Amino acid sequence: MARNDTSTTRKIVGLGFLPDEARHGFLIDIPGGSSQSEMICITEHRGADFTSFISSEVLSPNDPALRVMIDRNRWLALAPPFWEEANRRLRANGLPSCKFLKNPSKPVPVHPSLGKELCVLCWSVEEAPVDDIPNALHNWEALAPEERWWLYTMTVATTGQALQKGLGWRRALRAALADNPFIKGEGMSPRDRREMLGHSQLAFNL
Repeated sequence: MARNDTSTTRKIVGLGFLPDEARHGFLIDIPGGSSQSEMICITEHRGADFTSFISSEVLSPNDPALRVMIDRNRWLALAPPFWEEANRRLRANGLPSCKFLKNPSKPVPVHPSLGKELCVLCWSVEEAPVDDIPNALHNWEALAPEERWWLYTMTVATTGQALQKGLGWRRALRAALADNPFIKGEGMSPRDRREMLGHSQLAFNL
């Protein structure tokens, strides 16, 4: 049976976000300019009118909705590979891909499953040397989405606010992903791992 072309029947914005269906999602807010020290912010939102958050004012660093504050230098090292992985998953689900932009004109909405996985990646490198980011990406890619979601759930329960860097699960994520050496050829490849676990799908229990 042919796959239904869901992209023609469902409104989709950003990275897989379905505004007419979702009551949960993430926003990536990227400031204009090119300063490497400026902070990219990732926020998590729940509610009936998610679109109201897109035009909202910048949250304070202590706001519970603010999950990640990461400098532009680290962001540009990790975001393109993440975008590639996210778009692969979206296409596998019959959804349109989203082009990566260094300076989007407005915050980018993100499907909740992908938003959780992005937070895990950002948390693992937010205080790590930039040179460790390729290593963190390799280790992150070797995880199944379900494993990334579990790591997000455990982390956000205790140290999920942006300023809780270097504590508890946030510190553990750095140790597990950024500091843990990735040795090419050892273990299963990310592709084999995906096939074994059958996780080409996003979780659509929004």
